[in-house]
Amino acid sequence: MMGKRSLSLLLAMASTLLISGCGGSARNDADSAGSVAKGFPVTVSNCGVKTTYQRPPQRAVSLNQHASEVMLALGLEKSMVGTGYLDDKILPEYQAAYGSIKVLSKEYPSFETLLAAEPDFIYGGFATTFDEKEGRSRPAFTKAGINTHLNIEECSTGPVTMAKMDEEIRTVAKIFGVPERAEQQVNKLHGTLERVEDKLAGIAPTKLFVYDSGDKTAFTAGGKGIGNEMIKRAGGVNLFADVNKAFGDVSFEQVAERAPDVIVIYDYGDQPVEDKKKFLLANPALKDVPAIKNKRFAVLPLSSTVLGVRVPSAVESLARQIHPDRFQ
Repeated sequence: MMGKRSLSLLLAMASTLLISGCGGSARNDADSAGSVAKGFPVTVSNCGVKTTYQRPPQRAVSLNQHASEVMLALGLEKSMVGTGYLDDKILPEYQAAYGSIKVLSKEYPSFETLLAAEPDFIYGGFATTFDEKEGRSRPAFTKAGINTHLNIEECSTGPVTMAKMDEEIRTVAKIFGVPERAEQQVNKLHGTLERVEDKLAGIAPTKLFVYDSGDKTAFTAGGKGIGNEMIKRAGGVNLFADVNKAFGDVSFEQVAERAPDVIVIYDYGDQPVEDKKKFLLANPALKDVPAIKNKRFAVLPLSSTVLGVRVPSAVESLARQIHPDRFQ
């Protein structure tokens, strides 16, 4: 009799625990389903890839500086399981959040390394993120059940403007179900742009040439990237806006012919800014260029010249360098 009563008691306890456990799970699932259901599913068309998200990504990986900083600006670090490939230090305001995320590699992780992180979403800043030759094509990730997003500057057909910056931020926020955070960011970023615009009212544009890199030819900013828009907003005119892409090569003779008043150097990689200046100052083709004669240079980190949350502050930085009298 005692054995039967003990068995009955054990069965009752087990049943109670099971019901309790199931009840907790059901509540969690309901809470989860409720939070996920709000605003979902959402469908996004991005650089030729159409994706329907049934819920916000929960295990995201960001690659390239500007992609990572867009996500951090939106407060998405808790939804991230990895990141990689910086050109510069993360902005101070995002450093603590960035420090909580695993860095998968110094540059691009391999396809296998990415799979090992078990992501459900990969956000790339440059087209090279999804390099087919390296086995990281978007179709390969789709086949593995992983959604992808590419910064829209990489596939825009027309000039990239601040409206594209807004679109990129809003799209990422939409994918993660936090549209209100996007509006907060957009308002903040446009506040910076408006302050610069007020400072530069009535200014005569300064002729600028962007020097990214190159010794035989100059790799420069063309008319289709956000860099061109930044120059206009900063009170300048891009002398190679007629180059029908975001970046392109021009000859140093062409630079001399167009006679820039200021040369904007993009700072990144292993070549220091001072070395770039020395090269330009010693280039015989440029000896009569006003910017060279007057040693007028401005410097921007490359991470600030691609479509992301740094763009407005970079506009202000460039404006201060080429029109310092307006910011005294």
